[in-house]
Amino acid sequence: MKRKISGVVSVFFCILFLLSACGKPKNEKGDSFDIYYLNSDRTGLTKVTSEISKNQSTEKIIGRMLKALKKPTEDIDYTAPIPEGVKINSYKLEGEILYLDFNGKYVNIDPLEEKLVRAAIVKSLVQIDGISGLWLTVEGADLNDSTGKVTGYLNEDDFVQNTGSSLNTYETANLTLYFASEAGNKLIAQNIDAKYSSNISKEKLIVEKLMKGPRKGTGYATINTEVSLLSVTIKDGICYVNLDNEFLTGGVDVKPEITIYSIVNSLVEGTTANEVQIMVNGEKNISYMDKIDLTQPLKEDMSWVEKAEEE
Repeated sequence: MKRKISGVVSVFFCILFLLSACGKPKNEKGDSFDIYYLNSDRTGLTKVTSEISKNQSTEKIIGRMLKALKKPTEDIDYTAPIPEGVKINSYKLEGEILYLDFNGKYVNIDPLEEKLVRAAIVKSLVQIDGISGLWLTVEGADLNDSTGKVTGYLNEDDFVQNTGSSLNTYETANLTLYFASEAGNKLIAQNIDAKYSSNISKEKLIVEKLMKGPRKGTGYATINTEVSLLSVTIKDGICYVNLDNEFLTGGVDVKPEITIYSIVNSLVEGTTANEVQIMVNGEKNISYMDKIDLTQPLKEDMSWVEKAEEE
């Protein structure tokens, strides 16, 4: 009798197990991507969890996400950001930059709405591992914003959404920046208080301050002033700094390590990043001045910082 009851109980728990398994969502939390849609009146963004799994090839994820950004939704609370008639001619991933080309009807989007469309596309796609930014074109020509300026490399930090009532809020940050010693073979720490717009990320502020150079009499520049910052963003504890080709020419009278660890140490100390990946035009399979391997993210190295007793 006991054996019979035990068998019934075992069957009961097996059924419960199967029912609970069937009730699990298709994608566990963190296994799928969010898609950024426009709200119903196309004046803001709405984040919606998609069914696009991360367990696919990068190429397949890009294709499915672009399709989702274009496909009309059945929900009345949000709508696909890419308007009807606007088509994607082509896309290509080079390094960590995704190049996306639209047909000519893209330029007919209302300027205010176009910035939201751009934000939805960029914020959705940069979630994909291996993509740190986008470059948008229309019929092969670089996309211009409402002021006629080329939008260039874009990442999520270009579309910071203010949650407060003011669109021009400012914050103050105390930064420790590392510049070169007079001999150019050591780093010197410089503490500054910087006031900046909440629309600018802290990592972008740090790189821009480094590129501007130190205060007079407090060190020497580590980055050529001709270098352009294309993008900077933090993802999964790594800060991705994307510079143009001018960076590889050097242009400053310091050891190559001083330039690199000026950037790395300043960013690791001033942000949530644990490592820094320096890229040039989206490519990381490079070396700086034929001496420093930049193919992998770099950790902070304080051995290059000048000790107080050495001053």
